[in-house]
Amino acid sequence: MNKTNKYLLDGQESSRLLFRKALASDASVWFEYFKNPITSRFWSAASEPPNVLCDKWYEKQFYRYENGLGGLNALIDKDSGKLLGHCGLIMQTVDDIEELEIGYHLLPEFWGNGYAIEAAKKCKNYAFENNLTGSLISIISLRNKPSQKVAIKNGMWIDKTSQFANNEVNIFRINKY
Repeated sequence: MNKTNKYLLDGQESSRLLFRKALASDASVWFEYFKNPITSRFWSAASEPPNVLCDKWYEKQFYRYENGLGGLNALIDKDSGKLLGHCGLIMQTVDDIEELEIGYHLLPEFWGNGYAIEAAKKCKNYAFENNLTGSLISIISLRNKPSQKVAIKNGMWIDKTSQFANNEVNIFRINKY
């Protein structure tokens, strides 16, 4: 089932970042994300080995791509050509409601440089400029203050607290109007 995926930002760019579909070959770099315990400190993760978690993560992205459910785009630094992380628009179901989420994940070595907010703002603007939705969410662990700061800088506010993937989370929201 190959549906058109209007939620992907493949080929888009911001001032420092290129957005493209994730590739299977990115896994060797992204594997470091799953090996580093700091990346899962805010999220109850499965107790599987990092290579299995990485493989499952990419399988999920490719499934989303093929089924019109959005997906996380690879974020490539324009200057160096390096993979910095992933960000994109993802269809999620929270409290039995299907919504469009801005999701973002960066390799720890690139944290604190403004890449997450740059990418998240690009996703927000893309979604609203293309009339993809009237409202966007970001699903963030209650303990993940750095990601919460990104959401707030992106104009979002805490709409509610909920459970998602066995984690207590804040649902940040922004409306188009």
